Amino acid sequence: MRLLLLSTALLLAATNSAHADTGSGDCSQGFFSRLAAAYREDANPAPADPNAPAPARRAMDSPFSSPPFPSAEWQLGGVAYPIGVPNENSQYPLEKALACTDLGQWMQKNRIEVYGWINPSVNLSSSSHTNYPLSYASRPNRVEFNQFLFRIERIPDTVQTDHIDWGFHFDNLYGYDYHYTTMKGIFSNQLLNNPNPNQPLNGKIYGYDPMLFYGDIYIPWVAQGMDVRIGRWLSLPDIEAQFSPNNYLLTHSILYTVDPYTQMGVMTTTKLSDQWTVQLGLNGSNDVALWNPSARLSLQACVRWVSADNNDMIYPCVNNWNKSDYNYNNIQMFVVTWGHRFTPNVHTLTEVYRIYGRNIPGYGPGATPGVAGSSPYPGNAGAFGIVNYLNVELDPANMISFRNEWYNDEKGQRTGFPTHYTSHTLGMTHWVSPDLELRPELRYEHSYDVPAYDGGRKNSQTTLLLDAILHF
Repeated sequence: MRLLLLSTALLLAATNSAHADTGSGDCSQGFFSRLAAAYREDANPAPADPNAPAPARRAMDSPFSSPPFPSAEWQLGGVAYPIGVPNENSQYPLEKALACTDLGQWMQKNRIEVYGWINPSVNLSSSSHTNYPLSYASRPNRVEFNQFLFRIERIPDTVQTDHIDWGFHFDNLYGYDYHYTTMKGIFSNQLLNNPNPNQPLNGKIYGYDPMLFYGDIYIPWVAQGMDVRIGRWLSLPDIEAQFSPNNYLLTHSILYTVDPYTQMGVMTTTKLSDQWTVQLGLNGSNDVALWNPSARLSLQACVRWVSADNNDMIYPCVNNWNKSDYNYNNIQMFVVTWGHRFTPNVHTLTEVYRIYGRNIPGYGPGATPGVAGSSPYPGNAGAFGIVNYLNVELDPANMISFRNEWYNDEKGQRTGFPTHYTSHTLGMTHWVSPDLELRPELRYEHSYDVPAYDGGRKNSQTTLLLDAILHF
């Protein structure tokens, strides 16, 4: 919370400073003066140069505008940008403030970037014990500190085709959302070895997760370019993402809440043409470090197709496949996403998946559904879900998104309750400046077969939420 207060004070100082004539590039000023100036400059940008050349690009045009949408490209996991798309990251205030230092100049010379964000939220809920399976704001009627994210990365240049390039990526996450991102074997004692009956999710309330760490090698001579990623990466296929700025809405669908989050191993992404990309990888199963005894060698395989007019995208994935029995989140997952652009300002995304685990204790004949170990006879348990997003750009600073979902947790193994769910969510993203996003949201959800909300006390839940994302 101190980080939130410090950042809020910094933003106010940047907006109201009397030294408005001091720029972020004035090296006679101190670091914090340059940082405040960078926020002022972003809040009051100079007019764009209409004659400035567009960045070189070896791919189809971007189908969307970002902002206000979280991304300008069709969905593709496993790479920072689709191969042939230039690094379009904005230079955030921290990098501007560092530009006068030896460190900052060395980073610019070597294309190394440092930036991040702070993300608090507040919610009002009809539930009083827990909002789960709503995520990440699972504690009802409170202010939550969801994410402090600090990122260091170098993105390989996949536009050029004359030399091998490389990159790396380190994400450091602190906050309540570590409950969902933790990988077994990587600081997981915070979550798995700290039972807390007073929390909707076990573990310490706030924790740290070195959420992503990987290296990239870009080889331009394989087809139209191949990226080889080694390390821990985000699960490939979902519309939604773990990181707040990468999402259309504040909360997550139930479908996303209970599916895999990260994997560790080696992944290749190969561009065959502007329309076709293939991905193949091996990992240690879902949310498990390779060195942990629960790891199981698993296959990932995805194909992305984009229509020649750039109006449609289909992205089928085998996100995790092996022949092993269930252990720590070892589920088999088959998923496909379809996107359609009606106009540059309106598009829709639909995801459907089937997941299941084999021989799960407590889910066989005579077991109590949703209670692991309640029967000596193991069984299989699966889930099926479909979610649709309708996303509309109102203007360059505002977008709205309407999400509808149906989910069937067949035996309660994923959510704790064997029931069908629906959820309906309407939210907005408002960019106050390039460094500050506000996202109000209204959500209603219902379970049909058993009470699954408020810890099994209710069939329905209504939640009003608001969060802020301050980039630095």
